[in-house]
Amino acid sequence: MSERLIIFDTTLRDGEQSPGATMNLQEKLRLARQLEILGVDIIEAGFPAASEGDFEAVQAIAETVRTAGVAALCRANVEDIGRARQALAPAVRPRLHIVIAASNLHMREKLHLTPEETIAQAAASVRQGAALCADVEFSAEDASRADPDFLVRLFGEAIAAGATTINLADTVGYAQPNEFADLVRFVRARTPGADKVVTGVHCHNDLGLGVANTLAGILAGARQTDVTLGGIGERAGNAALEEVVMALATRPDIYHLATGINTTQIYPSCRLLSMITGMPIPPNKAIVGGNAFAHESGIHQDGVLKNRATYEILSPKSIGRGGADLIIGKHSGRHAVKNRLEQLGFRLDKAQVQTVFDAVKLLADKKTAVQDEDLEALVLSEVYRIPDRYKLLDISVQTSSSSLPAVAAVSLEISGEVMRRAGFGIGPVDATFNVISQIVDRAVDLERFSINAITGGTDALGEVTVRLRENDLLALGHGSDSDIIIACAKSFVDALNRLDKKRKGKTP
Repeated sequence: MSERLIIFDTTLRDGEQSPGATMNLQEKLRLARQLEILGVDIIEAGFPAASEGDFEAVQAIAETVRTAGVAALCRANVEDIGRARQALAPAVRPRLHIVIAASNLHMREKLHLTPEETIAQAAASVRQGAALCADVEFSAEDASRADPDFLVRLFGEAIAAGATTINLADTVGYAQPNEFADLVRFVRARTPGADKVVTGVHCHNDLGLGVANTLAGILAGARQTDVTLGGIGERAGNAALEEVVMALATRPDIYHLATGINTTQIYPSCRLLSMITGMPIPPNKAIVGGNAFAHESGIHQDGVLKNRATYEILSPKSIGRGGADLIIGKHSGRHAVKNRLEQLGFRLDKAQVQTVFDAVKLLADKKTAVQDEDLEALVLSEVYRIPDRYKLLDISVQTSSSSLPAVAAVSLEISGEVMRRAGFGIGPVDATFNVISQIVDRAVDLERFSINAITGGTDALGEVTVRLRENDLLALGHGSDSDIIIACAKSFVDALNRLDKKRKGKTP
């Protein structure tokens, strides 16, 4: 019988630290519910001491999630631990995740502590955490650059103080697979009490070795792995959940480990994250990229036609990329739409289903069939969004192939008041953004602009992501529509609403 590997997902904490991946509360809750459907064991919901918004998000996720554990990150100090435990109060399975730096470089330059002082602070913090929560994880930050003997002492004291999980973090992606495996073995063999607790690994991808180091750590005896959907996270990101899980599923002869992951929910989960953050899944991304199951070479095509196993080591359906039997179109009823939404993992109330149904009818007038990706985009744009101060009512754009400038006429509702204006730009998008900026009377800088077709075909929904800067504030905006200019306008207005919330000190 295979042993069990604990999947600790930190998409909502470490993943959200990825530049441009900030989520609002409703988006975090939606993703947390999807992670629960996916089958992760523990959801790291955030860092409650970081901000009031983070505290509220952790608390809301703790109230919502019922089957997965919910973890909150805290530094090794009294205030952080108390704040984290307070946020986790509604959780069915709460976990405190206490972290302290372990390398000489970090202790000296960041903590300004000696090794002995670091051990004493770690032990005291774990002791405090264990008095408040039965499940305490203790992580050694920058463990891959720490002295192994010091790690043994540090983890030994943490276990004695009540830690139930110890975690080695390759915080800056420095380790190589063989040496990281040796470090995990060394710590497990030498640390007093290590055989009574779970050993975990947390690997970053700075050298492109996040997954390789994670798998090396697992082979060395780690039974918990920290991962994120799509590998998002600080700098180059974290070990990708889908890559680790499918490596184990594809090579049971090597790893002999089972997980609780429903692999058919992998692609829907990554797709949801992509839509929330506005970061398209790269075509060459392992497991979930658009090219992951594409075969262009004639030799490969010939082999796949004869037997898919010649060039496919896993099937699209195994990760949830199979097509739906039920086609949603202009003649589909409300029940059919509701049923498909539930199959995709959405749990909407009657009013929300009606909102999506109305949007489906409008979209179905423009394209033959509404695909799953279209439904997901409609839910995110029509249901899971922050209350709007600015609302796009109408837009008309004229453009020319000659030297004449593009002209945009826009109608916006601002706090209940309708305002209209027209103006010029170099092209249709520039004209649209210029006019909207004039109406709201705000000077913002466009730092990022990307367009992605949600599905194939000329009638596909276009998905637009913008990143706006206003002084020291940044916000992402998303918009989708079968008309790409309208999608651009929606994304710009969405970003302005998010900037407005940030400016007022509310959760983005």
